[in-house]
Amino acid sequence: MTDSVSRIPQVKVCGLTDPAQALAVAKLGVDAVGCVFFPKSPRHMTREAARTLCRVLPANVRRVGVFVDESFSQIMGVVEACGLDVVQLHGQEPPELIRRLRRQGLLVIKALFAARSPGLSDLDTYAPSGFLVECGAGKLPGGNAETWDWARARSLSDRYPLILAGGLTPENIVRAVGLAQPDAVDVSSGVEASPGNKDLRKLAALMAAIRGCRMERRLLKIF
Repeated sequence: MTDSVSRIPQVKVCGLTDPAQALAVAKLGVDAVGCVFFPKSPRHMTREAARTLCRVLPANVRRVGVFVDESFSQIMGVVEACGLDVVQLHGQEPPELIRRLRRQGLLVIKALFAARSPGLSDLDTYAPSGFLVECGAGKLPGGNAETWDWARARSLSDRYPLILAGGLTPENIVRAVGLAQPDAVDVSSGVEASPGNKDLRKLAALMAAIRGCRMERRLLKIF
C-alpha cells in the first residue's frame, strides 16, 4: 500500500454493473473496479450480481466494495461472497470498524467530504489504508458528479495516501490532478453514458489524459 510507484496516479472506476463492461474497463488499464452496495444508489448491485462481475476481472485489478453505514458482519459477508480486496466506507462509520476490517487483511478506504461530515479536518480520527475525498453536497453519499475545489485536498496528499473524487471527466482530470496531487483518482459519472453504464470512449480519453498529468511528488500505491 505504501510502496513508491510511478508518477502516474492510479485509477479506480466505480459504479460498474455489467460483467462484460467491467472486463472491457479492466483492459483499458485501470487499477481497481468498484461495486456499490447501497440500495438507494442507481448503481446498486446485489451480492449475486457483484460476484459474477468480480469473477471476470483479471487478478491485477482490485475488487472494491462501496458500503454506507453497514455492520462488520454485513460487509464481511459481501467480501467473502464476492472475493473483494478493498472495502470503501462512504458513511459515518466509526474508527473501530476500520480497524476490524484491516485486521482481516483488507485494504480499507474511508471517504471524507468537503461539504459535510466526516470532513477533511477529521482525517486524524481514522486509520485507513487511504482516504477518498470528494464534495459530498448532493443527495447521495457519493456519485453526485459534483466538481469542487480540488486544491483543498492538496495538504492531505502530503500526509496520507489520497484518492481524489468528485466530478472528474476527461476534460478536467489534468487540472484536478494538478491541483490535488493525489495518489489515485476515482471516476464514475464523468465517464458514463447513464448510471452504471460506462462510456468506454470517455474512459479511454481519461486514461490517456491522466498519463500526461504533471505530478510534483512521488506517489504511493493504494490499490
